[in-house]
Amino acid sequence: MNYLIIIPARLKSSRLPNKPLIKINGKEVLLRTYQRCLSAVKNPKKIIVATDHAKIFSFCDQNNIRVLMTSSSCLTGTDRVCEVANKTSADVYINVQGDEPVLNPDDLIKVIKTATNDPSKIYSGYAKIKNKKNYFSPNIPKVVFNPKTKLLLYMSRAAIPSNKSFDFVKAWKQVCIYAYPKAALKAFSSVKKTSLESIEDIEVLRFLELGFEVEMIKLSGDGIAVDVPEDIKKVETYLNEN
Repeated sequence: MNYLIIIPARLKSSRLPNKPLIKINGKEVLLRTYQRCLSAVKNPKKIIVATDHAKIFSFCDQNNIRVLMTSSSCLTGTDRVCEVANKTSADVYINVQGDEPVLNPDDLIKVIKTATNDPSKIYSGYAKIKNKKNYFSPNIPKVVFNPKTKLLLYMSRAAIPSNKSFDFVKAWKQVCIYAYPKAALKAFSSVKKTSLESIEDIEVLRFLELGFEVEMIKLSGDGIAVDVPEDIKKVETYLNEN
């Protein structure tokens, strides 16, 4: 099955500007993410960085990374993937966020195998939340899904599922690896941000609001997304310990 891994990367992050090119233990976040992907698929032709900035384009060129320039008007990483899909041919597009420097390659392999086995579906990763701090963190999207079908019911930055006393009982977080068929991407790009997507700032919600089903895949959850400055310290600690 023909698939491509797309890594959206932009410099204008509101929470952490210049994020893809920030060095952690001497190596850029984007380069670490790319190398994790490459260790999973072993083929650099399967990976494309999608950016809207000449600085990232030049960085990729210097490091022999396939890269495509996309519009500066893209509202989300998935919109950037849509532009790549319009310029390339594949049955499945795998979206790996550019801020996953310690991505578990086994997680990526699992998503690729699942998606290429049935390329008609949209997929997203999830993992169990292990502590109260992550449960209440607005930087970690929480997922609620049907336990039998694994179909996504809702995703939120709020602490869900919740209860009357707002205690942490059990919850699951999004792991930012997605897989989409080309038709779903075409529908996604045909509209601007939907209502719930805009409120939550979670792009997967656009698919739900457009009537698509999203199937959740259980992953390790070992990765550490770099969203805010304190995440850099978390990644440094992880790298030093591993």
